[in-house]
Amino acid sequence: MNKFRTALATAAALGLAAFATAPAQAAAQPAFLAASQMPPSSTPWTATQVFTGVPENGGVLCAPYKIPAQNTRYREFSTELDTNGVQVTTVARTEADAVKLVDTLRKALAGCGPLLERQNPGLHAVSASHGKLAVEEGAWVYSLDTADPQIGNTDIHLFSVGRDGRTVTLVRWGQMGDFKDAPLTAFRTTTKTAVNKLY
Repeated sequence: MNKFRTALATAAALGLAAFATAPAQAAAQPAFLAASQMPPSSTPWTATQVFTGVPENGGVLCAPYKIPAQNTRYREFSTELDTNGVQVTTVARTEADAVKLVDTLRKALAGCGPLLERQNPGLHAVSASHGKLAVEEGAWVYSLDTADPQIGNTDIHLFSVGRDGRTVTLVRWGQMGDFKDAPLTAFRTTTKTAVNKLY
């Protein structure tokens, strides 16, 4: 009888343990970059908390309204010298949906320069692809170099989009300057870290 009670108590304890861990596993969310994992800057990076939804104006420069707000979160980054960035991460309903989102974002990033020139007469904007990174299901890096002769501003942005299963993450880095000022190698490292860190 004592053996039966011991076995029953053990089974109940195991059942409660399994029940207790199930919600934690179900609630697991993709992790985000820390401020220190952005490309090195002359002044330290700071990071906001992680917010639900997409950033203001529907998402990210070059890909506005491409990322669904549902199951999406983001974190913004900045330095004292106007260097800034953002990471947006979304969990798609299926892996096929995630693949489609990656394709959509890649097309938007690759075609951003010509689109901005059509939308802003006088603006010079050049987009470039910087290849694929071998991390999880892959990540792709792009740049956008813009110049506004009327204002005299030049800006450079780096983008990447990567996927791990159903989860897609987009990272943007930007500052005033030209492509020669962009930390492309360090940004590739940041991208790999972002995708590896999701889970």
